Amino acid sequence: MVTWFWQRARPAGRPLMLRSRGDHGDVRRVDFAALAPEVGTYLGQAAYLQLGYFETLSELIAPTAELAKKESLSMAAGTALLKHRELVALIRRRGDDPQQLMLPFREPLDAFRRATHGARPLETMLSVHITAGMLDDFYLSLSASYGDTGRAVAEILQAGDDREELVGILTDAIAADPEWRALLALWGRRLVGDTLLIARGVLRAPEPGATDAAKDAKKVEPVFTDLMAAHSRRMAAMGLDA
Repeated sequence: MVTWFWQRARPAGRPLMLRSRGDHGDVRRVDFAALAPEVGTYLGQAAYLQLGYFETLSELIAPTAELAKKESLSMAAGTALLKHRELVALIRRRGDDPQQLMLPFREPLDAFRRATHGARPLETMLSVHITAGMLDDFYLSLSASYGDTGRAVAEILQAGDDREELVGILTDAIAADPEWRALLALWGRRLVGDTLLIARGVLRAPEPGATDAAKDAKKVEPVFTDLMAAHSRRMAAMGLDA
């Protein structure tokens, strides 16, 4: 019986491999409970984001001719699906309905995927690498606000993402045709605004007149500074200007 990549569970002997700081998963975690969304909002959006990464990467497999590239795309897609399934399992363990928690994010996150879908496959691969990296880091930064649930989410998101092969495809394309460098650098810059809107949009607005509102808002700013710094490092690692 064949077991496809989306059917696989994590092998019992394979531990969750945390990303090194060189993989840019080092955004600080800040507990700003007044601005952090409700835990259901946090889990629902995080789960639907991973499903979106899976869908986008899966769409790229069929039009890709080279077998090695198909394999790279399938591995990255499969890992995103595994993370989605692990987040869904966490939601169920908490006694919630994953569909109900994800449904409010279907329309806005599908619109985000359309807005960041490139005209060419390489642009779309860069979109997944950049947006998934930034948003995974953002959800890691929020994890400190949710106790044991946040720690479970952090463990899921910090596991290897299998996107390094996408980086290899991108850098090989740049080496073969230098015109890709300017095009992808420009595309990478365009992704930032839409991605930060998704991150900022999930935060709760402070209550009018709340005494700690200014303090909580100030706590958030270093997180976004870290997100931008990590984005610049990702771009630089591919020889692109952020």
